[in-house]
Amino acid sequence: MSTIEEQACVYAALVLQDDDVAITGDKIATLLKAANVTVEPFWPGLFAKALEGVNVADLISSVSSGVGGGAPAAAAAAPSGDAPAAAAPEAKKKEEPKEESDDDMGFGLFD
Repeated sequence: MSTIEEQACVYAALVLQDDDVAITGDKIATLLKAANVTVEPFWPGLFAKALEGVNVADLISSVSSGVGGGAPAAAAAAPSGDAPAAAAPEAKKKEEPKEESDDDMGFGLFD
């Protein structure tokens, strides 16, 4: 697999999506030809088939949604009342695990 060919097809698909044009193998190939990018003939069709029925705009906007997604769900699941106030001190009480130092093992810088 050639990374450059894959990237070229991805960028062509993104251009088509940005212009609200249907992503087809022929249109990806046309864009690549206009950009003087040579790819194996199967790449445009492969990418078009992979993106068939996929809303690329939603896919792009949800790429980073997995990062840090646990906090809002935990806040929504907490019952109303005094429970959120009680949970806050518990979060502060969590201690970080102590890392072992070389001194604990008998190794020191100046031994």
